[in-house]
Amino acid sequence: MAIDPFAIGSSATATGASGSAANSSLSQLGEDYQSFITLLTAQIQNQDPLEPMDSTAFVSQLATLTQVEQAVVQNANLEGIASQLSGLSAMSGLNFLGREVVAPMSNVTLSDGNATLGYRLGNEASDVSLAVIDGAGRVVRNISGLPGTTGTLHQVIWDGLDDEGLPLADGRYSMQLVGLDADGNTVNAQTYALSQVASLTYEQGLAMLHLETGEQVPAGMIEEVR
Repeated sequence: MAIDPFAIGSSATATGASGSAANSSLSQLGEDYQSFITLLTAQIQNQDPLEPMDSTAFVSQLATLTQVEQAVVQNANLEGIASQLSGLSAMSGLNFLGREVVAPMSNVTLSDGNATLGYRLGNEASDVSLAVIDGAGRVVRNISGLPGTTGTLHQVIWDGLDDEGLPLADGRYSMQLVGLDADGNTVNAQTYALSQVASLTYEQGLAMLHLETGEQVPAGMIEEVR
């Protein structure tokens, strides 16, 4: 159940680089402001009293500098908020370690002669069956007569037996669901399974859960935590 420290470090480095960019912008803005004030002071001191300079341009430039400063400060604040949210996401990902989750999967782990499977249909189906396939690619169990309603995550408890009623060895199996509508057309479907979270990594600030089925899913796709 190891956490990839390099992934977390990469995320932190990216955030730090973004923050330093904002600091650099503020520093440059400060230099520009000082140059502007120096130039303005010099022109005021050297202006012709009989033909005083037009201050409109300077006021406009000063207003522009103020707007840029506000934008840079706002950007720095947003970067800070993003960094905090990233940290919260990292902490929430840790809560999944060692837990069992229901998520989209194509594999399932048979443990102690029992496994929890599931599926969700894209449309109504009149004929639904779920095939369990072993590592050699053989269909060892075909579960037919399953519900065909849409919009529901259907749960199937597999007792670990093959089609002849013989117990199968614990381990990893794959699933294939076939759903047909009243006209015999294939219905889109997604299979699910219950699996334990073995480890997690972070990719672009998002928690990726590595499951004992050998698959990985984003934390946001978890349907249930047990």
